[in-house]
Amino acid sequence: MTDITKRFPGTLALDHVRLTCEKGKVHVLLGENGAGKSTLVKVVCGLYSLDEGTEWYDGKEVNFSNVKESMAAGIGMIHQELSLLPERTVAQNIFAGHEPMKRKGIIDIKKMISDSQAILDRLGLDYDPNALVKKLSIAQQQMVEVAKALSHDVKLLIMDEPTSSLTSKEIRTLFGIVRRLTAEGVAIIYISHRMEEIQEIGDCVTVMRDGQYIDTVDAKTATMDDLIAMMVGRKLGKMYERNFQKPEDIIFETRNLAGLRFKNVNISVRSGEIVSLYGLVGAGRSEIAMAAFGYDPIDEGTVLLFGKEIKHPTPYNCVKAGMGFLPEDRKTQGLHLAMPIADNVVEASLGKIFKRGFLNSKRENEIAEKYINDLKIATPGAEKLVGELSGGNQQKVVIAKWLATGCKFLIFDEPTRGIDVGAKSEIYKLMDTLVGQGYGILMISSDLQEVIGVSDRCYVMKDGLITGELEHQELTQERIMQFAFGGKGATE
Repeated sequence: MTDITKRFPGTLALDHVRLTCEKGKVHVLLGENGAGKSTLVKVVCGLYSLDEGTEWYDGKEVNFSNVKESMAAGIGMIHQELSLLPERTVAQNIFAGHEPMKRKGIIDIKKMISDSQAILDRLGLDYDPNALVKKLSIAQQQMVEVAKALSHDVKLLIMDEPTSSLTSKEIRTLFGIVRRLTAEGVAIIYISHRMEEIQEIGDCVTVMRDGQYIDTVDAKTATMDDLIAMMVGRKLGKMYERNFQKPEDIIFETRNLAGLRFKNVNISVRSGEIVSLYGLVGAGRSEIAMAAFGYDPIDEGTVLLFGKEIKHPTPYNCVKAGMGFLPEDRKTQGLHLAMPIADNVVEASLGKIFKRGFLNSKRENEIAEKYINDLKIATPGAEKLVGELSGGNQQKVVIAKWLATGCKFLIFDEPTRGIDVGAKSEIYKLMDTLVGQGYGILMISSDLQEVIGVSDRCYVMKDGLITGELEHQELTQERIMQFAFGGKGATE
């Protein structure tokens, strides 16, 4: 691709961008949210038409007008948000929209299953093609997305944040599949915010910023500092912003808590500290958070906030008691993407702000503007739709929503998932500011460096049980993983 330009009303999304991908190579596309990465790959696969520039594919000049054309040419894309049909089988998902047919328009089910099995075998996946997708884990569903792309005899595969929901073990499996595909000559465009993945899986890196091409460098020799500087236009400085202070009184506590996939959980968070909850997928971390906030039922045990038991935990009662919850999937559980920032900010505190039951748009906008300024949300105004913001700014809107309630205890479930490196630094700084003001934060994270960098303490889980508790000075990757894999009794 050379001089690729794409305009939207009032926005120059791509400004003379260039990109070159070779057979059997992994080409990493790097940049902050809003840099133009997604727009560029949507041009590649025909979702967007290009306004200027030239695109060559497999030796021929092309200009795909829709996804069907690009798929027919052998271009596949795996989106960050999974697009599978949960009520259908693995085989039905792999061949959705292009099922093998018998005569008279009847689907050849036997061939569809056998062809699906062949693709799964090619990827080294021991999945039943007749299994319902809804019964698979997120990691397994991600692999089905890869199989789905390969059902089109793919030559160029675009992978958008493929590891955002995977554990380290599952990432190894995915990387094995990537290496298998490149050995077969498949070219891969790989979009990721995880800097540590670039040198391991990438061959070269193209950096974008503000819709423009910055540079292409060798993935194996490029330094992280140089890549970050190219992404953000400056040296980032310290990634994990923490001013560790002596914590004060306990503000959140569970006693012998048991519920969906966890039991006998005893954890606490003090005012002024960030406490992490770490474990492999399926360990029960998010289930604890959902139960503590009243989403899921509690089988036994108690939840205490500011020394008082929440006798009937429901989201309403927990918010009323002073708790806020930032879910892992902010787009579907934390925000209304089609609504303005102002509506999202006041959503959880309508009864507090408008006590007579009548909305006041002026007051709503005043509150939203306060948090836009306080949290440095990048937006032209409170009326902008949340769905048009970057991931980092969306997360700030979720934080603003809970701060508007007056809560002093926050649960962050994967706070920087799908957020670029520059925005991550801002979120860490914001979390540090909050605990410095006396807030308490319980953070659930799958990112070990994040856990080590920002936590005052860390509880480690395995199979629904708390297997270890580590202070900040004890936090190392090896120590955490001993508890995550070894369970109770893990030794030095």
